[in-house]
Amino acid sequence: MDMYDNEKDAMLWNQFRLGDGGAFSAVFKKYYTGLYNYGCRITDDTNLVEDCIQELFIDIWRTSGKAEVQSVKAYLFTAFKFKLMKLLAKNSKTSLLAADNQQTFVLGQDVLLINKETDAQKNKQVLDAISQLSPRQKEIIYLKFYLNLSYEEVSELMQINYQAARNLIYKAIKELKNKIAPAIVAILIQLLF
Repeated sequence: MDMYDNEKDAMLWNQFRLGDGGAFSAVFKKYYTGLYNYGCRITDDTNLVEDCIQELFIDIWRTSGKAEVQSVKAYLFTAFKFKLMKLLAKNSKTSLLAADNQQTFVLGQDVLLINKETDAQKNKQVLDAISQLSPRQKEIIYLKFYLNLSYEEVSELMQINYQAARNLIYKAIKELKNKIAPAIVAILIQLLF
């Protein structure tokens, strides 16, 4: 996300805070698909994901977006993740902490689309390597490279500090380098960065 998107989001958020329903609708439309895809990486219960997104935006509407936020995107994804984890814990009758610790994060073919010149074998190697990463490593790769969140936004969403976010990305990429051939790593890094 570039500076212009952050400024545009901040402008929409402030317009919503001043009572502009159209700005609220624009924020909802802009982030619905991203939130939905992120939620589907955490749970395969698509109805729960949809309900959670709707509840999140209903809560925001009721409070008229009173929260002042640095990054609308990070705020929405953080609030959504917290709400989804809370619903998952409630549905499974486990504690929120237990649900968070048992969370599996899925990165699949739809996220990592290798360009047409790359053959199916290389694609399979990359996906196999990613599948061996920890759930936190998969999540941070998704947040940083698929959703294009900044390290600050990633650290807020994952509830870790800035340096821990950078370290987690570094370790994930290092593990990928150890698991796949150097030529494929070059392609992967090109896609991620």
